[in-house]
Amino acid sequence: MVTTRPTLARFAAASLVAAVVGICAAGSADADADAQAGRYVEVLDLTIQNDQYAATDLGPAGPSLGDMDVYSGNALQDGRRVGRGGGSCQVVHLEGEKRTTQCLITIELERGSLTMQSLWTSGVGELDMAVTGGTGAYSDARGTAHYWDIATPNERMRAEILH
Repeated sequence: MVTTRPTLARFAAASLVAAVVGICAAGSADADADAQAGRYVEVLDLTIQNDQYAATDLGPAGPSLGDMDVYSGNALQDGRRVGRGGGSCQVVHLEGEKRTTQCLITIELERGSLTMQSLWTSGVGELDMAVTGGTGAYSDARGTAHYWDIATPNERMRAEILH
C-alpha cells in the first residue's frame, strides 16, 4: 500500500483532533466524557483524625528552611476507620511570617495506597493536593484531593481520583 502526503496529513490532523478531544474529556468533571474515554472518577469523602505530630526545628531557632512537620492519623468514613495515613511538610520558602512548605501525604486504604503532593502556605485553612499515584487499585490514580480545617478535630478530605 502506498501512502501519499495528503493521506498522511489527514491522518495527522485526525490524530491531533482525537488527542485534543481526549485531553478535554480527561480534564473535564463530566463523568460521561470520562466514561466514554474509558476512565472514571472515584470520589472519596473522608474525615481525618490526626493522632501523632512532631515538629522538627532545624538550623536557627524559629522558622527556617528545612524545618519539618510530621504527622499521622486515621481516615474515617461515616465514623468508621477505613484507612491510615501520614505525611510531612518541609519549609521550602520564608517570606516574613509566611512559611511555604512542600507537603507529601500517603493514605493506606483497603484497596491500596494513595499518594498526594503540594505546596502549602501557612495561614491558609484549605489545601488542594495533586494525587500523584498509589498502589493496588490506585496504581493509575491522578486527580485532586481538597483538605479543609487542617490540623483541627474537624479536618476533612475530598479526593476526586481519575482512573
